[in-house]
Formats: sequence, C-alpha cells, structure tokens
Amino acid sequence: MEQVRAAEAAAMARLPEGTLMQRAAHGLAAVCGRLLGRVYGSRVLVLAGSGDNGGDALYAGALLARRGARVRALLLSPERVHAGGLAALRAAGGRVTDDQREFAAADLVLDGIVGIGGRGGLRPEAAGFAGMARRGTVVAVDVPSGVVAGTGEVAGAALRADVTVCFGTYKPGLLVDPGASYAGVVHLVEIGIELPEAAVTALQEADVRRLLPVPDVESDKYRRGVVGIAAGSAKYPGAAVLSVAGALRGGAGLIRYVGSAAAEVVRRFPEVVVSDAGLAAAGRVQSWVVGPGGGDGVGEVLDQALGAGVPVLVDADGLTELARRGPVAGASLVLTPHTGEAARLLAGATGQAPPDAAGLAASRLATARRLAELYGATVLLKGSTTVVADPDGRCRVNPTGTPWLATAGSGDVLAGLLGSLLAAGLAPFDAASVAAYLHGLAGRHAAERGTPITAMDVATAVNHQGLGELRRPPRDGS
Repeated sequence: MEQVRAAEAAAMARLPEGTLMQRAAHGLAAVCGRLLGRVYGSRVLVLAGSGDNGGDALYAGALLARRGARVRALLLSPERVHAGGLAALRAAGGRVTDDQREFAAADLVLDGIVGIGGRGGLRPEAAGFAGMARRGTVVAVDVPSGVVAGTGEVAGAALRADVTVCFGTYKPGLLVDPGASYAGVVHLVEIGIELPEAAVTALQEADVRRLLPVPDVESDKYRRGVVGIAAGSAKYPGAAVLSVAGALRGGAGLIRYVGSAAAEVVRRFPEVVVSDAGLAAAGRVQSWVVGPGGGDGVGEVLDQALGAGVPVLVDADGLTELARRGPVAGASLVLTPHTGEAARLLAGATGQAPPDAAGLAASRLATARRLAELYGATVLLKGSTTVVADPDGRCRVNPTGTPWLATAGSGDVLAGLLGSLLAAGLAPFDAASVAAYLHGLAGRHAAERGTPITAMDVATAVNHQGLGELRRPPRDGS
C-alpha cells in the first residue's frame, strides 16, 4: 500500500487540491447510482470514519443527495471527520444522524469507516455494524472496513460488502481470502495515478493466452517437451492416472510415467510411455512431477529427480518428505502445498513447531512468500484463493476457481498440468500461474450445472472448455 500512497501523493502534488478525492467521489457515486436504479427518493446512509476514506464517502453522498436521495451520515469519529466532505453533504441537503437504525432501513450503505491504512478489526464504535441486519446494498469505499488492504487478512470484526469500489488499482486484499469474501463485486475507478509494476498481480485471459505454449512448424514431440511423472502407489494408483491426465493437457509432447501404477496408466492413456524401473531408466525429460500418491519410497524418487538437473514439481507425499529434510540447494523447485503441508514445510525449514494452518490460510500472501524465500522455490499455495509466489518476491493471485474443486484428486490433475507446462518451456513462476488459471477455469466449466464434479471431469474440461476457450481468437483481436 506504500506504492499506492506514494502515487497518490505524487498526483496530488501536480493537480489542484482535492482533484483525486473528487474523481473518486464521482466514480463512487456513479456506481451507487447504477445500483440504486432510481436515485430520487432512495434512502442512503454514509458510515463516515476519519480521514480521506470518510471524505470520499461524504462527497459521494453529497452527489447522490443532489440527485434527490435522502442521505444521512453517521459519523464514527465526529471530532476527526473530513470537514470538506461533511460541508458538501450538508450543502446538498444531507443530514447527520446518530440513529443506528438507519443502517437497517437504508437502500444503500456507503462504508467509509476505514480505508487502506486500516489494521486489525473494526473498533468498538463500528464493530456492531458487522453483525447488524440490513436490507440494502452495502458499498465499500476502496476496501471493506476491517479487511487489511495489502494482504486480505481479517483480524476481528469486518463489514461485509455487496460491492467494493476501489480507486486507482485493485488492492490485494480484495483478491485474496478471507478479505476477498468480504468484498463482493469489485469495481475499479480510475483516478489518474501512475503506479510502478505491482508486487502482487493477477493474470488475465490475454496474459494466459500469450504464455500458453503453441507448437510451430518445426516442432516434434521432443521439442514440445517431455514431462516425467513419478506418482501413485499400490494404495493410491488413481493419483498416477489423474496426474498423467493433467499432464496430457499441459502442452508437452510426451509423457513418461514411472511407478507401480504403470498398467493402470497405459490402460487409460496408451500414448504414455511407462516404466517401473526407476527414474534413471525412464529416459530424458525436461521436468519431473514427484509425490502425488507416492507413499513409501518417495524419498528415493525425490533424490533421483533432484539429481536430474531439470525443474522438479513436488506435491503431496513429496512435500511431506521435503519437510522432513528442509530446504535443498541447487534445485529448481516448484512446491504445491495446501496450508497443512505449508505448516509442515515451515517447520522443516525453521526447526520450530508447525504453525497453525488456519492462521496460514488467513495470511496467504505472507505464507507463500515465506515458503518461497526459505526453500528458494516457486510456491503455489492451494486453497480458497490460490497464491503463487516466487523467491524474487513476486506474487500472483489466481482469479479463477470454484469451491467444487475441493474434491479428491483435483490436486493431482493440477500437479500434472503444471509439470507439463514446465516441460513445455514456461518458467516456474509462469507455469504455476498458468496452471492455476487453467485448473480453476476448467473447474468452473465442469461445475456449470451446479452438481458435484470429479477430478477427471476437471482434467477433461481443461481441454474441452478451458484451453478451447483460450485458443480461440479473442473478439477484439487482442
């Protein structure tokens, strides 16, 4: 958030006083007007905290009052209220109230309690609104109050919004759970600030289309990349089949499978080259996927993969083995933990007790970055919001997905898909980001009917809907 504040300060220094706030207020009022439909006669409540966030809300309330709305402002910090915003509201016919029943009666509530500088949950004077019944639409100003704008953490009471109107740029806390679940539909209002490249980004469809590996006229199956899959066991042969299913959709030209489930794999996918003689005998590959359903013997398999001199994706049982060892030097690693596995990995790297997995889920950006730093690896942290972190500090938040992806074997498909993208030549950070995007998009398509889906449904949808949608030329030609 320091970058945002610096960009706003630079813009304010070159623009007439109050320009940015007026731009924000006009954009905010325009969104509110569309949500209300009929502004004249509607009931609007402004929850105004101290500082500029409250000022944005008060000025927007004034604009709605000029259009005939009945606007009331409840001041959470009367002694520190934005004087200009309050004067504008009163001049437009708005009034100050101390009646909290206005919250339940309003057609629209503007949450201007706390802005991007907020830390921790709502203060006692505002916390009651978080659990209060209401019938109208709650619109958050820049970020829902109680959500940490830079991380998405929610440490206490927070006001859940139906719509969030953010200014200048998307704040990470609007994209990362738990904060994302409080934001509702997010609208971006441009206010004319110039920002450097963000440390936290999200791939869009055009980005993924540009990164996807595409064969050319000189391609053969080897030039397209060969991915090795070391997965499955007597107890979990399905993990091998599902990992291979994901890998077949990722763009590599050849899949080599090594493990005890060779018969099951080749029966389902006859195009896969299989072996049960170990990684060294499998032939040359451009990446290895190690760990899904690996069970006993995964340590030896991991050793062999790490010694192959190619990128290694470590998942599931492979992560458990890696946590026992701690960070390894000299390997190009991609780790794909859920928060429970992340806790074990952190313990393995620091020698301390495993942290609480729920706490790690509540601070997903920090967790992924810490793991990437400790292990010198690209980390794809799975969960309600998937976060990809690189050792250089970059992070990407995955914008696709559905709760239906919480099904057995879904992670195996993701591991194979990601390993195939690595073999096809994508850098680890890009491969992990694209794999998460495609996996989430496929999950959405597979779940379109609103019924439970299987991991194989997801793997099938990667090709039939996800990649098919992205391979079609965009309508605007971009």
